[in-house]
Amino acid sequence: MNISAQLSRRSLLMGVAGASALASCGGGGGGGVSSPVSSGSTASSSSTASASGPTLPDPATAPALKTHFNGKFLVGMTAEPSEINSAISQPVLKAHVNSMTAENCMKPHAIGTSAGVYNYTLADQVIAFASANNIAVRGHTLLWHQSAPDWFFVGDSTSATYRATVQARLERYITDVVTYFKGKVYAWDVVNEPTSDSAGSPYRNSRWYQVLGADYIEIALRAARAADPTVKLFINDYSTENADKLARLMSLVDTLLTRGVPLDGIGHQLHITTTWPPVANVRAAFQTVETRGLINHVTELDVSLYGSDPGSCFGTPATGCAPSLTEGTAAYWDSIRAQALQYRAMFDLFASQPSVKSVTTWGVADNHTWLSSFPVNRLNHPLLFDTTGKPKSAFWAVVNPTFVP
Repeated sequence: MNISAQLSRRSLLMGVAGASALASCGGGGGGGVSSPVSSGSTASSSSTASASGPTLPDPATAPALKTHFNGKFLVGMTAEPSEINSAISQPVLKAHVNSMTAENCMKPHAIGTSAGVYNYTLADQVIAFASANNIAVRGHTLLWHQSAPDWFFVGDSTSATYRATVQARLERYITDVVTYFKGKVYAWDVVNEPTSDSAGSPYRNSRWYQVLGADYIEIALRAARAADPTVKLFINDYSTENADKLARLMSLVDTLLTRGVPLDGIGHQLHITTTWPPVANVRAAFQTVETRGLINHVTELDVSLYGSDPGSCFGTPATGCAPSLTEGTAAYWDSIRAQALQYRAMFDLFASQPSVKSVTTWGVADNHTWLSSFPVNRLNHPLLFDTTGKPKSAFWAVVNPTFVP
């Protein structure tokens, strides 16, 4: 997701005292911001007291995540060509993942130059790297309201043929793109973030919805299935750990299933924090999906160090955000420990749920994360590997149940 799209998001308050969800990266996390920066007026150093973190095992002894979770689920990370070629990210990808998601370069705004004209250059680099390293690729994404080039909607919206014209463009785009990547992609986030954040209609009032109505989701899924009968088809959304949002999503899903629309699973973004959500909420989301005979993918996992941001922090402008942590302070290490425990709890849950077939973090290492600039500019280290690509406390908590963060 680009920066303007990040800033357009609001968080969903969870209705639990003191807990708020991070605003979604939108099915697509960020355009990625390299090195974290301290924020300006909204965030200042939290502490000047120095402290030491936990003693970590030798990085050379780190087990490969893909091996550790073999037989449970695929382990993935997002990466653009710049990350693939990075001295920090490339070794992590080669060692630890058997699934990869392009961060931005497979979205419509990147591929869809104009009707029937496509630019696959960057996406092909991701596919080539993955193929050379025996890594499967998740396609992300075919349809998203934040990445819908204007050419899809060109024309007289009052014309009797306008709707059919837009539908034909959408069908052609999905058919052509899925066909191009057939055999190279094991799953597609076909429709990204279609669910409303508000009570009432389950559908987000996007441009797609305004032109094609609720049918746009069915149109997209049927076109994808026709283009590739074997690829797994997903709807991907954020805040599925929120019971109200989940109910709206499943209402939408139930309508599709009743109509016989092809759908294999639900992608759960899980942009979470050190304090939210409880494991029970995520388990409930997975099990709700299972009752429909669908599988679960965790598609965009990261754990922000800031668990006390109020809802106003995700407003425009952002206000009341927790002050920026300073690396090496007691407050920083407290957050790192809490993050490790949250990661451990989540991965324990993922491993216990047979319906979870793939788990992807939104990024590779802490040197490249959208959360350095969202919701404000401040230090944030939300991934399993540090800014140099070494395993963090969170990594060791995930792979070693006896490790004490």
